[in-house]
Amino acid sequence: MEKVWLKNYQPGVPAVIDPDRYLSINEMFEEACQRFQNKGAFTNLKKVITYQELEQKTKTFAIYLQAVLKLKKGDRIALMMPNLLQYPIAMFGALRAGLVLVNVNPLYTARELELQLTDARCEAIVVLANFAHTLAIVLEKIKIKYVIVTEVGDMLSFPKSYIVNGIVKYIKKMVPKWSIENCEYFTQALKIGEKYEFKKPDVQGKDVAFLQYTGGTTDFSRGAMLTHRNIIANIEQAHAWIKPVIKIGEEIIITALPLYHIFSLMANSFTFMRIGALNVLVTDPREMRGFIKLLGQYKFTAITGVNTLFNALLNQAKFAKLDFSALRIALGGGMSVQHSVAEHWKKVTGVPLLEAYGLTETSPAVCINPFNLEDYNGSVGLPVSSTDISIRDQRGMELGFNTPGELCVSGPQVMKGYWQKPEETDGVLFQGWVKTGDIAAMDEQGFVRIVDRKKDMILVSGFNVYPNEVEDVIMMLDAVLEVAVIGVSHGGIETVKAYIVKRDPNLTVNTVLQHFHANLTGYKIPKEIEFRTELPKTSIGKILRRALREQNTEK
Repeated sequence: MEKVWLKNYQPGVPAVIDPDRYLSINEMFEEACQRFQNKGAFTNLKKVITYQELEQKTKTFAIYLQAVLKLKKGDRIALMMPNLLQYPIAMFGALRAGLVLVNVNPLYTARELELQLTDARCEAIVVLANFAHTLAIVLEKIKIKYVIVTEVGDMLSFPKSYIVNGIVKYIKKMVPKWSIENCEYFTQALKIGEKYEFKKPDVQGKDVAFLQYTGGTTDFSRGAMLTHRNIIANIEQAHAWIKPVIKIGEEIIITALPLYHIFSLMANSFTFMRIGALNVLVTDPREMRGFIKLLGQYKFTAITGVNTLFNALLNQAKFAKLDFSALRIALGGGMSVQHSVAEHWKKVTGVPLLEAYGLTETSPAVCINPFNLEDYNGSVGLPVSSTDISIRDQRGMELGFNTPGELCVSGPQVMKGYWQKPEETDGVLFQGWVKTGDIAAMDEQGFVRIVDRKKDMILVSGFNVYPNEVEDVIMMLDAVLEVAVIGVSHGGIETVKAYIVKRDPNLTVNTVLQHFHANLTGYKIPKEIEFRTELPKTSIGKILRRALREQNTEK
């Protein structure tokens, strides 16, 4: 498909980037720390660490991993914690030691954690004490040589650190009892590391930086091998995209999504570090009152999130009273941004909520909307610099404009493959392209619209029904707070079912059906409507259609 999208790039955005600008993430990190050394890098719980302090602490932690634990280049280390200052210290420290990062969702059950740590063959793990009880169960079944435990307030100054840790453990009772032999504490590891010298490893672009686990195109989790070059390429692509609208060294970005998720990891941590921004880490964005109070303390210039997060903020009366005068970038990803949410966001903040698209296998950014757009346009934007896309049918033939098919992506950000899964890799990668499993269409201007996940598509009497479209129609009703649409089977015949969370308790099935008949053709209208108080979600707030399908199967 001809690169028609290039003509709609925002002025100043190049057609190509240099994925070899930096030899490794470490080189980019060290340059940023030197350039912005006196500026704040990350802040959490009212504690700010500067780029200079971050460089020193990460080096100390890298030394501990090298000299004390004797971990060598290529060994895997897991991080299991929410957004705290310890996360970037541990992450960049491990990368500087030449290790491979394995991000772990701290809300995992023991079964899920065991599967991931076993598959990744982790040598070490850094875990928040709040989740150490889960790890303790797993350690009875698998062997991890080294466990490093941290507590919420560890990076705060004394006596605040002591007070915060005490409150979390004894008053809020957020730390279940656990027992792990021969573990080390994070603060102690940093002190021990000060006694040794740093030996800089030879890290190349081809070396794996992350095993980033994903459900991908099937329901089986697997580790996408993302190299240093993959990550650098995506940093440069994102940097080129935002460069026309940012001010170097002056940005303040709100990081509410967990850094262990690829979207937040790349868009917030890496890309904004590249430009010397202050990253405001939100440990628990679900606690809305505290989250909005935190937002009120900063003249933030950028915020990223998923649709459910933006929707939740907009449903808090105090959110509309915040100062949005400095805000220039509001970016949604991870799931579809709904028209109603985008329109409400623009009305409240005065800034358009723009959508981006990516996946773990592409490190993750593929498409982003230009930041000179005035309003949400229903698309996920244009392919970023140095990226090719192709819309293909089931035979692998390329389709024309405005014709839905599977989205395929090629570029320097495409992963090396799946860790220890050659068959899975061969099923997704072909001749430098990755098959995304998403159904998309491109218009004549190069804007891409994600129709839906291939596996979420519903086949009704031979017609394709895409849940995103039906959900968008339902969300047009002000009385609806959240919605999820799935396909259900009755005697081999598939029909549409909608799960709705009410905003207005007086909403009825008849009202919803009348709305459907006015806005959808017959075969797309749900045959079943179920009201719920909440919908199953991932740790980042993405609605889990798969969980709803499983619940239906169990009935």
